[in-house]
Amino acid sequence: MTSWAGRTAVEIATAVREKRVTPREVVAEHLARIERLDGRVGAFRVVRAEAALAEADEVAARGDLAGLPLAGVPVAVKDNLAVRGESMRVGSAATPDTPAGQDHETVARLRAAGAVVVGLTHVPELCVFGTTDGVHGTSRNPWDLTRSAGGSSGGSAAAVAAGMVPVALGNDGMGSLRIPAANCGLVTIKPGLGVVPADIGDGDWFGMSENGPLATTVEDVRLMLSVLAGTDGVPGGGETAGTGTRRIAVSLRSPLAGVTISRPYAAAVREAAGTLIKAGHQVRRADPPYPMSLGTTALTHWAAGTAVDARELETRLLARRTRVHVAIGRRCERSVRSGDGRRRLRERLEPFFGEYDVLLTPALARRSPKAGPWHERGWLRNVAANSSYSPMTPPWNLTGWPAMAVPFGTLPSGAPCAVQLVGGPGSEAVLLDLARQLEERRPWRRTAPVAEPSGR
Repeated sequence: MTSWAGRTAVEIATAVREKRVTPREVVAEHLARIERLDGRVGAFRVVRAEAALAEADEVAARGDLAGLPLAGVPVAVKDNLAVRGESMRVGSAATPDTPAGQDHETVARLRAAGAVVVGLTHVPELCVFGTTDGVHGTSRNPWDLTRSAGGSSGGSAAAVAAGMVPVALGNDGMGSLRIPAANCGLVTIKPGLGVVPADIGDGDWFGMSENGPLATTVEDVRLMLSVLAGTDGVPGGGETAGTGTRRIAVSLRSPLAGVTISRPYAAAVREAAGTLIKAGHQVRRADPPYPMSLGTTALTHWAAGTAVDARELETRLLARRTRVHVAIGRRCERSVRSGDGRRRLRERLEPFFGEYDVLLTPALARRSPKAGPWHERGWLRNVAANSSYSPMTPPWNLTGWPAMAVPFGTLPSGAPCAVQLVGGPGSEAVLLDLARQLEERRPWRRTAPVAEPSGR
């Protein structure tokens, strides 16, 4: 009997379209895997077992089944995007437990393409921090259950890495796709501004947040991105967008002063650079001219975005670390709204991307913190932990430019390591092609070997 859990979205959709398997069979197998494993991994806040099976039957009955790009593909959705009929809690006790009346546009596009939503995944409160834990649950890295899956799309990443779904929907305001993807051995892309509908919270964290896919292969990321963007192919991907020799800058410098890159992540970047040289690209060491003020710019935007999202919530119901973050953000809102900080950063970095097509960096500085009740700890302790392990991602939310996390190498524990690819506006197709070249030359293990519970 063919097993569909652990297969790619492309493989599943192809088999469903060819009627070698039904959507119900595919979804039922993934639901069974969720039931076996999620008690240990903690990916899902809500599992839509009965509703998902009913939706699978609806997909099978569609007259356009043969043309659906995600026919019968189980997908998980981050719990800050509306799913019709389900509440959206955003990791908080302060949000209403009221079912959504309609799908978020990205969810609607996935369903229109034939995907089946099997559940909503855990996030940290208001999607603020780089570990996924809170009053609704804790998401662990399936490759190392003692470690956090990362955040804020940690539940979505954990679900894909454990093979509970082949793809998941998340979003990224300061690295919230790339951080958990890097921890969990996944591929993701934070698209550039305007490529995929955002509408995340109240104002998308001043335009810094973007929705995007989490998957185990570049092909699946490419497919899901095209569906989310509403295009036939990768946005900006003309006939020559993914071909030719690229000028690639390699940097091991942290954008945040005082943060160093650990040996495994530095080694992964050096090896990835060597792989790209062998693929025929022009690769050289060069550091972007990050300003010393970048850390302050990132912090003020991060906090101000949270303050806007919390405006209608009862403050006393928020965790202490979130309350502090909101209070700081309220003091920063006015200066952030001007957009001057982001404009100056773009102007400073644009000449660098005139000289280079792509920037290659570590995806993280070190592995994620231990899984635990970070939501019960103080604000400063959380910010320090987040900054020391994930300093590489925020600049590209501030600029609004596309960036990817790609698995490459392994940590001493055996968990995956990862690199980051960054490009200028409209470079999504170029980044995906370079990621494909890394995947072809250095394939990674796609699914974590999560041990089955005893007796199963």
